[in-house]
Amino acid sequence: QVIIMNFWDYNSWEILIQLGVILIAILIGNTLRRKIKLISNSLLPTSVIAGIIIFILKFVPYISDFINAKFMEVLTYHCLGLGFVAMSLKSSVKSKDKKKRVVFDSGIITVNGYLIQGLVGALTTILLSVCGMGIFYAAGYLLPMGYGQGTGQALNFGNIYKSLGFENGPSFGLAIAAIGFLVACIVGVIYLNYLRRKGKLKLQEERKEIANTLNSDIYEPDEAPLNEAVDKLTIQLAFVIGVYIVTGLIIYGLSYLAIEYLGDFGVNTLRPLFWGFNFLIGSMLAILIKKIIVGLKKSKIMNHSYINNYMMNRISGLFFDIMIVSGIAAIDWQNLEGLLIPLIAVCTIGTIATFVYIKYICKLIYPDYEYEAFFSIFGMLTGTASTGMILLREIDPNFETPAADNLVLQQLPAMIFGVPVILLIPYAGQGFTNALIVLAIVAALFIVYNIILHRKLLFKRKNK
Repeated sequence: QVIIMNFWDYNSWEILIQLGVILIAILIGNTLRRKIKLISNSLLPTSVIAGIIIFILKFVPYISDFINAKFMEVLTYHCLGLGFVAMSLKSSVKSKDKKKRVVFDSGIITVNGYLIQGLVGALTTILLSVCGMGIFYAAGYLLPMGYGQGTGQALNFGNIYKSLGFENGPSFGLAIAAIGFLVACIVGVIYLNYLRRKGKLKLQEERKEIANTLNSDIYEPDEAPLNEAVDKLTIQLAFVIGVYIVTGLIIYGLSYLAIEYLGDFGVNTLRPLFWGFNFLIGSMLAILIKKIIVGLKKSKIMNHSYINNYMMNRISGLFFDIMIVSGIAAIDWQNLEGLLIPLIAVCTIGTIATFVYIKYICKLIYPDYEYEAFFSIFGMLTGTASTGMILLREIDPNFETPAADNLVLQQLPAMIFGVPVILLIPYAGQGFTNALIVLAIVAALFIVYNIILHRKLLFKRKNK
């Protein structure tokens, strides 16, 4: 059957219209951020401002008809996976021997941030659920996904909880992520100004336009020449999208096997889990592809380096910007009726716990650049890595301290130590007892990881 579609039909333009709404909102948000001092001083990322603009427009009659919330959810989901694939395809940045221990500690601190957010978030919703507030008992486990991981993960795990009975899981998770950005910037700016008044640090008086990347060359050795018959950006996008499509096929195959051989358990538990971990499976596949390319170069089968770190940074930045905008735009506040008190309680307690813990641990682990480390990590654990960089630039505009390097290099140890946490969250939503079991495991992991961080202090006391 042949489907005839006229080019003047709305359906043939819908994808472009939705992307156009996002990109135009980003342009407006960028203009507002540059021209309005109050917004500029708030340090809110342009993508967050753009998301808030679209969210407000959803309340305006007729204009709201052009905003497809379901499409925004789908876009958030795929941009998360595509962004992680682009990041994973980049050549790894290696830390120097003397920095490896600090990078290792930074990764554990990041995971501890997730753990403490999961602890206080879950405790809050479990208690509210027992008190009859009508909140899903495991909803608090979405706090580290929204605060620590951002809109993409908040949506993924919100959908997993939706399949487990929390109907408003996606909107609850996305709302946490949106509040997290506000917390990162507003609390961060207030604390910055407080420290400045106390004379503990000096802010950059005239903010410079510094690229939000570490120092790296745009072109790398052994790269394909510019006179190739295909544009370099086309090659980068081909790698990213190609890896992501193969990721989708792998997930589809795993889901088929789970449903075929495990019945209801495969349908209700494993299938949502597989599709929710699109970013993780995509990252693993991208790393494998990267290793294959290195092998092909060593064996002289491939003569040039076709993956460019600079361009992959730009591509991942594009996908993450769109992810943040569409994630905020996809929030449906009507689905949050009756959940505002739990939402405010979870976010308030989570903010206080994150702030206090990161302040304490940064003073212990980074005595030479305590405040730079605090603002970079706090910004990341409530917003994204880019939010951490924005706060860091206010007191370290040229990235002279190791704080920026730590933020980038800690990703690998954080992923290794954080995987158990991510795997436990879906399990917590399968029953009240499961939520309590996961709470105990999270508490135990938090204690163990902190013992690792305090090893120097413990060793000194033992010697004494």
